[in-house]
Amino acid sequence: MEHKFERQASFGWLLNVVANHASKEFDKRLKEKGLTLALWPTLMCLWEKEGMTQREIAQTSKVESSTTTRTLDKLETLGLVERQADPESRRSFRIFLTAEGRALKNEVIHLPVEVNQQILSSLNPDEQKTMIGLLQKMVAQV
Repeated sequence: MEHKFERQASFGWLLNVVANHASKEFDKRLKEKGLTLALWPTLMCLWEKEGMTQREIAQTSKVESSTTTRTLDKLETLGLVERQADPESRRSFRIFLTAEGRALKNEVIHLPVEVNQQILSSLNPDEQKTMIGLLQKMVAQV
C-alpha cells in the first residue's frame, strides 16, 4: 500500500510553520528590547530561580551546556547577570541576576503572551483550550 505524503496535511510541516512564525515574531519583539531569542530560556530560568549553577540552567532550560556558557557570557556583557563563586564547589559558579536583569523581566515578560495570543487568534476560545491541551499531552510524551 502506497503512503501519500501531502505537505498541507502533514502535522510536522504545519507545526513547523506555526512554530517558525512564532519564533520570528517573538525574536523581533525581543530585539526591540536589545535581546534575542537565544537569551530567553536562560533569563526565564533565572527569573524563576536565581543562584543556579550553569549546569542546572542548561538542564532546566533544555539547552546545551556549551550554548548556555555563551549565553551567560553575553548576558554578563549586557550587565544582566553575574557569576558568583559557588561555596560548595571551587570549580563552579552560581548565576545571579543584576538589578538591571531583574528589572528587565517586567519590560519583556508580556511579550510571549502577546505572541501566543496573536498565533492563537484564528481559533475560538474552546479551540484554543483544546489545542493547548493536545499539545501538552504530546509534550508530556517527548
